[in-house]
Amino acid sequence: MPEERLQKILAHAGIASRRKAEELIVAGRVSVNGETVTALGSKADLATDQVKVDGQVLSAPKHFSYYAFNKPKNVVTTVFDPEGRETVMKFFKGLRERIYPVGRLDYLSEGLLLLTNDGDFANALTSPASHVTKTYLAKIKGVLTHEEEETFRSGIPMHGRKTAPAGLKLIRKGDNPWYEVRLIEGRQNQIRIMFKHFNHLVEKLKRVQIGFLDLGDMKPGAYRTLTSHEVTRFRKLMKLDRESAGKSSDEPSEKAGEKMKPWSPTPSSPRSSRKPKPSPSSVSPASRPAPASASPAGSNDRALKSSRSTQPKRKFTAKKRTPR
Repeated sequence: MPEERLQKILAHAGIASRRKAEELIVAGRVSVNGETVTALGSKADLATDQVKVDGQVLSAPKHFSYYAFNKPKNVVTTVFDPEGRETVMKFFKGLRERIYPVGRLDYLSEGLLLLTNDGDFANALTSPASHVTKTYLAKIKGVLTHEEEETFRSGIPMHGRKTAPAGLKLIRKGDNPWYEVRLIEGRQNQIRIMFKHFNHLVEKLKRVQIGFLDLGDMKPGAYRTLTSHEVTRFRKLMKLDRESAGKSSDEPSEKAGEKMKPWSPTPSSPRSSRKPKPSPSSVSPASRPAPASASPAGSNDRALKSSRSTQPKRKFTAKKRTPR
């Protein structure tokens, strides 16, 4: 087995996502053959090297597990919390395999969360390049104006970088309305910060869908195992399998790597306003071009044929396009 980066080894072993594994390495909680490693570029071979996290020897998982979980409020989305708060792992006691949450939901938020021990799956789902849509319901104080809604959809400045185009739809009117928000990126506290940009506080926030998978009727604190069909659909959506490059008939419309356009509840315009080309039979004889008159057989035709036969044939050479 070739050497791999430590954060990838930790992810494959089901310890944490690659991003979280990097934090473990920098914190000095990872050792290789008895020596503590803090450099992110360090590599190892799990088949020949002894890799430990917090003193426990790592071993590759025998099989991958995938869970959908309805996270309650006042629970931390992490395996361990240094402040001693309850984590989502409280609801998974008794499992033999070691799993961890994919992505995050903040302490006060609730809703759909995935957990797994598949490092590639977790890394692809949280990667900005995948652009898997996450759908949320948000109750805020006050109502956004039409101009603020458009700005929300096109993106706002956040920590020195503009947010990606987002979906926004008013689903329940009132002094404290409910909005449906769709994101293709998962920056920390993003929805709360985006509404705060317009001086509106989020009272409640719930994630109801990830890609094609919705929360359904699961109660807070409940979880279920993803079916093999659901796992396959996710892997196709994130293009984790080479053989699944083609799109299945039931795959959702969003594609991995496809950028979301600003979305609003207003009806979209027709796809194309171009008129279809008329068929030859529908063209009137008067509008058809007149056929060219045949030239009389004579010296002009013979001269044309002789000039064609005497001219050397030009060889075609394809020009190589240089990358920009």
